[in-house]
Amino acid sequence: MDFDWNNPPFNLSRSLSIQEIEESFEDPFAVKLLPDSSRFAAQSRYFNLGMSSKGSGVFTVYRTNGKSIRVISARSFEPEEKFFYQRKMNQTLGSTSA
Repeated sequence: MDFDWNNPPFNLSRSLSIQEIEESFEDPFAVKLLPDSSRFAAQSRYFNLGMSSKGSGVFTVYRTNGKSIRVISARSFEPEEKFFYQRKMNQTLGSTSA
């Protein structure tokens, strides 16, 4: 899937690069969420929690038309998101520890 980086609607933080954001979508344990709020659903926005190859946790809000991804916002994981990501990864791997 291609990414649309033309005029991103946010400032890239110093802690995340475009490469790290893209890599977080390639993470085999990435958690992709559909919004449960009508505010986000009406605008077809989705959430991705994934890790870059450097081990940086990336939370992303994005839109997609099925061919390309338009990143609306991206930042490093908050502690709760890191915990959620780790728990989902452990469930996927069949581990009983959280």
